[in-house]
Amino acid sequence: MNPKKTIYLILLLFLFLFIGCQKPPQSSYKSFIKVKVKRVIDGDTVVLENGERLRYAGINTPEIHTPSGIPQPFALDAYKLNKELTEGKTFYLELSLRKRDRYRRLLGELYFENGTAVSEILVREGLAFVCYYPGSAKYYEKYLPLQREAIKKRKGIFSLLDKQPQNIIYIGNKSSKRFHHPKCPNAKKVKRKIYFKSLEEALLKGYCPARGCFDLIFSF
Repeated sequence: MNPKKTIYLILLLFLFLFIGCQKPPQSSYKSFIKVKVKRVIDGDTVVLENGERLRYAGINTPEIHTPSGIPQPFALDAYKLNKELTEGKTFYLELSLRKRDRYRRLLGELYFENGTAVSEILVREGLAFVCYYPGSAKYYEKYLPLQREAIKKRKGIFSLLDKQPQNIIYIGNKSSKRFHHPKCPNAKKVKRKIYFKSLEEALLKGYCPARGCFDLIFSF
């Protein structure tokens, strides 16, 4: 055999062996757990067959249960879609970096067999806000472009944007990426402020309604 060809084959074999010994990137070690949804609580929370409550990471849907007893706009729509998509069905669960919230609910994402996420559908239909949470930046970045598309198409809750009042300056918190109506009690406490001339501007920039301020923001 030609000496040059022999050296080439040896080098090629060494290369294959070297590549074969390399570990795949850490991202390929993602832990997916097969789970079954027992029942749906609201638009972004379900109860799994083992009794654990799962909160979808990186999104927030309008609340069904409120102090006034009146569901927030599109809360029931989000609940019904979540129920239709998940109840009694089996999914692949991916837990977020922060695995539980302060209420001890699991935090993560449910995926269908084809790789589509439940949250993806809720966001595309304009029935969920994309919100930043510690440990869920991955989902925030993934779904923000889908929210912007839903805003553009005026789907779901974003259909209300055409009714938004004029001349209101909303106050955003750069640290939490939440925004407040100027009359919200916590608006004055924000230290790292950013101002938005409209709801649409705040949402397009990736800010979501502050907890406890939703009714003031969408009171039109």
